[in-house]
Amino acid sequence: MTFQSLFDKIFHRKQLSARHVFSLFCFIFAFWSLYRYFPEILPRWVEELILKPLIWLLPTFWLVIQIEKESLASLGITKKNLNRALYWGIGLGFVFMAEGLITNIIKYRGLQLPELEYSPLGLVGLVLLSFATAFSEELVFRGYIFARLWRIWKNEWLANLISAFLFSLIHLPIGIFVLGYAPMVMLTYLFLIFIYGFGAAFVFARSGNLISAILMHAFWSWPIIFFR
Repeated sequence: MTFQSLFDKIFHRKQLSARHVFSLFCFIFAFWSLYRYFPEILPRWVEELILKPLIWLLPTFWLVIQIEKESLASLGITKKNLNRALYWGIGLGFVFMAEGLITNIIKYRGLQLPELEYSPLGLVGLVLLSFATAFSEELVFRGYIFARLWRIWKNEWLANLISAFLFSLIHLPIGIFVLGYAPMVMLTYLFLIFIYGFGAAFVFARSGNLISAILMHAFWSWPIIFFR
């Protein structure tokens, strides 16, 4: 059995409208941009554990369950291909950890070694928070947007390019309203995010299991914990 046929079996094909995909993205982009317009309102744990699930996850689950009448397996939440997902997620995760380091050097305008002021418990909390962020963002952009566009267009690479572009675009508000990037720095920042988004969709396509993309995202984001 080829992976494409296995993918079709796991994510049983239905007639979908791209309108669902882009409507969801526009909804998230609008509300997330509004939130980013008022920086430093909430602590990061509130943002990642409460606000992001409300704005990102709740509409996605509603769309999948209530409108499309699909299961959570259609988002890559499955036990299938777990070993393959771990292989791809951890393997390329180390590669994108280096890319994440470059992204954060640009984000913070340099590499600053931290004083490691975190307690062991605090450090564990930051790592767990990175997984919460990874779950929210990967479920929306790889589990839903990429997977649905792939099904609709029947073209993995086109779906990957568009989903990676949308993923980089969702980071535009923080670049404008919070970080205040100059145009060239912004383009570099968004390009590196695009490269990551393309890689995350690539590993997700190889396994059909969201764990692969979540692991990659966590590895990609860890440099911000240790180098900032």
